[in-house]
Amino acid sequence: MYVENIMTHDVVTVAADAEFGQLTEIMRLKKVRHVPVVDSEQRILGIVSHRDVQRAQPSMITTLDIGEIKYLLSKVKAGDIMHKNVVTCSPKTLIEEAARMMRPNKIGCLPVVDGGRLVGIITSVDLLDFFLDITGCWVENTTRVTVRLADQAGQLAALLANVNAQGGYIVAVVSPRTPQAEGRRSAVIRFEATDPQTVIDGLKQAGYDLTVDETTGG
Repeated sequence: MYVENIMTHDVVTVAADAEFGQLTEIMRLKKVRHVPVVDSEQRILGIVSHRDVQRAQPSMITTLDIGEIKYLLSKVKAGDIMHKNVVTCSPKTLIEEAARMMRPNKIGCLPVVDGGRLVGIITSVDLLDFFLDITGCWVENTTRVTVRLADQAGQLAALLANVNAQGGYIVAVVSPRTPQAEGRRSAVIRFEATDPQTVIDGLKQAGYDLTVDETTGG
């Protein structure tokens, strides 16, 4: 799946000459923590984060009075506090690749650029929502089990076939292969069934080493 499938298309942006007060008000009203700074043709110039705004504000122990603070902040523009070296991605970037770009750079969002113009934005919250969706945890009346398998071809397929044979309907499967597992892997399966215990008992009788993690109700 690509970034374009989960990104926010209607991006809140500001111009480089936007005043500090205007910027903070936009972030407050729109409830966003990252605001791209763009030119008149939607080409990205930089990005301002909630942390940048906090850093630009005077310390609580400042000796300046309120009038002086307001005057100084009125001189601050979005272009003065924005990050200019912005990491971006394209709409066709894989979602997991976007996450790999964000994690080592310790950034909370990626502006999405197509043809040199801003077309969307993907945030860490979008990635979290995607993760929750692919694990099937929003689906009611499901059972989640973790099954330990040998890391061999056909093992996962046989397990899923066994779940179906026992009357279970697969909602989601997550089974990453990790080098440190030393010949073993875990399959986290969420399934629906009229009688989940029958499915669990059938898997155990078939010799599977499993743990029941959760059973949800409607």
